[in-house]
Amino acid sequence: MPARNNLQSPKAAVGALVLNKGRVLLVKRETAPSKGLWAIPGGKIELGETMAQAVEREILEETGLIIRAGHIIHIFDNIVHNSNGDIQFHYIIVDFLAHPLNPEAKLTPGDDAADARWVALDELDSLSVTETTLNLIQRVMKG
Repeated sequence: MPARNNLQSPKAAVGALVLNKGRVLLVKRETAPSKGLWAIPGGKIELGETMAQAVEREILEETGLIIRAGHIIHIFDNIVHNSNGDIQFHYIIVDFLAHPLNPEAKLTPGDDAADARWVALDELDSLSVTETTLNLIQRVMKG
């Protein structure tokens, strides 16, 4: 992917921590940033969408799961530099707690997700999960 040193401003994005029966919904990222790592599903907000609409659409596109966005649980910057020091990615990400409306539906990875699965909390250590996702899960589960 070419360097994005011509970025003019950050991109707005959303993610969802979807919980079901002691498991969390994760996707394996197919594209940068975080390519090959497991993370909560999410993506960019499209023009005219609210943040809640965007997160519901993104989770459907990446997993086939219909969710209802709950409250905001985390807001952070994700700034990634390339080897030359140029900014390659700059996202402002708003994460929601969300609940599945069809929790027994078959997960179907799509969009930029190579895989999607429900992961038990005690299985997180066996996957390559992004640090941001691990920290978010730990913070939310501690209440």
